[in-house]
Amino acid sequence: MTQNLTKSDLNSQVNAKGRSQVKSGDVLLEVNHLTKYFPIRGGLLSRVVANVKAVDDVNFSIARGEVVGLVGESGSGKTTVGRALLRLIEPSSGEVKFEGVDVVKLSKNDLRGYRRRMQIIFQDPFASLNPRMTVGDIIGEALQIHNLSPGAARGEKIANLLERVGMRPEAVRRYPHEFSGGQRQRIGIARALAVDPTFIVADEPVSALDVSIQAQVVNLIQDLQQEMGLTMLFIAHDLSVVEYLCDRVIVMYLGRIMEVSTSQELYLNPKHPYTEALLSAAPIADPTIKRDRIILQGDIPSPINPPSGCVFRTRCRYALEECSKAVPPLREVAPGHFKACIRDDVL
Repeated sequence: MTQNLTKSDLNSQVNAKGRSQVKSGDVLLEVNHLTKYFPIRGGLLSRVVANVKAVDDVNFSIARGEVVGLVGESGSGKTTVGRALLRLIEPSSGEVKFEGVDVVKLSKNDLRGYRRRMQIIFQDPFASLNPRMTVGDIIGEALQIHNLSPGAARGEKIANLLERVGMRPEAVRRYPHEFSGGQRQRIGIARALAVDPTFIVADEPVSALDVSIQAQVVNLIQDLQQEMGLTMLFIAHDLSVVEYLCDRVIVMYLGRIMEVSTSQELYLNPKHPYTEALLSAAPIADPTIKRDRIILQGDIPSPINPPSGCVFRTRCRYALEECSKAVPPLREVAPGHFKACIRDDVL
């Protein structure tokens, strides 16, 4: 992918690689009623006076080998979902079933085995690498924790991982500050792959990189995913990257899911007003294509006190009085296409 690719170019590349169809394999990850509230304490006794409703009753599943995009505005709860899946933060309630096992209920000892199979690529390559450790130590730390590749085999595996992500093996003796942002993110990817995971959460892995480097890292992630058969939740706000890389897309707003669909169908035929507004803001490389820009009125509401009913209704140009009375369920409006909206007469 390059920054000059048009939408049709991206779709043709995806189709050529067999990425346009949703994988029909068995479900690897199933999320049921996932909720995460962050308490706000106040008063002399530090009692809970309110909650930040970062994630509120989220449900979705990911098939083995599938790449699912998770998109939405900043503050919509995307990163919280990704970290809650791996129990980097503890969910307030809900289930996260990995191959049928609810990892939320696992003890710390039992969870360690699942840590090896569920990894994360962090957003900020400058903050996610320990500046006091060499690259070899950073990648080798996970191997040591899980007792993998002992002795000389460990150094050989680290060198192979670096080569796989496009780095020279001699980088093992250097420190993170000696590398560019793109190189640091490659190191972070190598660290995530070190323990041969099955599932990876990629938390906006290119948002902190220069535009000229983003395409290289996205293509690297796609090549590794296909080569290793990885299942991935790709969190992003760049809709063109998600369209290029992902099989399906989940759209979030203020902690709730608004729409779920295959990537191709979502971009051609959005069903939710919020998705429509997001797509209208996405830049198009072709200057001959004109798109009507939908300007959302007002700011995103506070997650401490979200609107009643549909959380998007305060900014929706199609909102009715009925939208404030009940939370709209996520319902199927076309084969494999779901939306959380009571109206079918506007899109």
